[in-house]
Amino acid sequence: MIDRFGLVARCVLFAAMAFLVSGCSTNPATGRSQALMYNRSEEIQIGEEHKGPLTEEFGGAITQPALHHYVADIGRRLAAVTEADFPSLPWEFTLLNSKVINAFALPGGKVFISRGLCEEMTNEAQLAAVLGHEVGHVTARHTSERMSQALGTTIGGAIIGGLIGAAAGGKEGAAAGAAGGATIGGIVSLSFSREQEIEADRLGMRYMEKLGYDPVGAIEVQEILGRAGGGGGTPEFLSTHPASATRIAELNKRYNKYYAHTRGNPNYQKHADRYQPFLAGLRALPKPRADAEPRPRTPEGARAMMLAAAFHAGHAGDAGAFGSLGDPVNWCWHCAAAAAAERDAE
Repeated sequence: MIDRFGLVARCVLFAAMAFLVSGCSTNPATGRSQALMYNRSEEIQIGEEHKGPLTEEFGGAITQPALHHYVADIGRRLAAVTEADFPSLPWEFTLLNSKVINAFALPGGKVFISRGLCEEMTNEAQLAAVLGHEVGHVTARHTSERMSQALGTTIGGAIIGGLIGAAAGGKEGAAAGAAGGATIGGIVSLSFSREQEIEADRLGMRYMEKLGYDPVGAIEVQEILGRAGGGGGTPEFLSTHPASATRIAELNKRYNKYYAHTRGNPNYQKHADRYQPFLAGLRALPKPRADAEPRPRTPEGARAMMLAAAFHAGHAGDAGAFGSLGDPVNWCWHCAAAAAAERDAE
């Protein structure tokens, strides 16, 4: 019989070696050192694999040429002013036909924004702020970082929990302890996300300013999201995003420190006039289909939603557009299918 403590020790050693092999590198966008388990080509592959299923789960893409090109052009121009070799990523900007107020990014340059969020905005600077924020998630390599951290903390939490459980209750205690430890590891990983959101806000403001947009647009976006969230809701400690008030305060500090030169400067505009035709075009489209609420309808869609929800959850509401990760109906295809069958039977 294999000694369980010896097995645990080997697991710890394996996890440590994995992180050591991955090594650390300094991110040219953030200036931070990151230990990442995924390289550039792997990140691109992850984005490519999940973009289709995720788009479908959110009602499909709006392909009306004028609307699509308007968003994609702003996105591409933002990507072009990013650091180092990030402009050469295979960037894609998708306008989703969903009423959900949301925007998110997959690694490798895949950025999504919903029709619902666009319809809440009033000027092009706000749109540039949202797209710039998502571009910032990609250049900061937040998904790869989060996946690496989640693996480490979940493994570590499970090992620690398993040791405690085994000491208390043998094999069954070890299993329960490991499950509890993994949950603790997930919460530890979650805490990094709030810092990543602030970092993406900063990068988004940097990129939009380079294109001559008024950085105040980034602050206005947070005001929009704050209103959409209705105030209150999940305590900030357990939310995947900082409260809008927190982000507004951070953005105001950054604006006053680095972008005061844009205040009243005609070289930095919001371009509300250019946004209005786009907004009118969106509102003239048929309403999104009734089943466009993000719920997994295929195994591929479930995997894509779990990736996006775990590493960059939605903006609006208490649990975001993806719902609570504590409820597997929100990301598990089998659970969602069973729930749908149960509803149909009623």
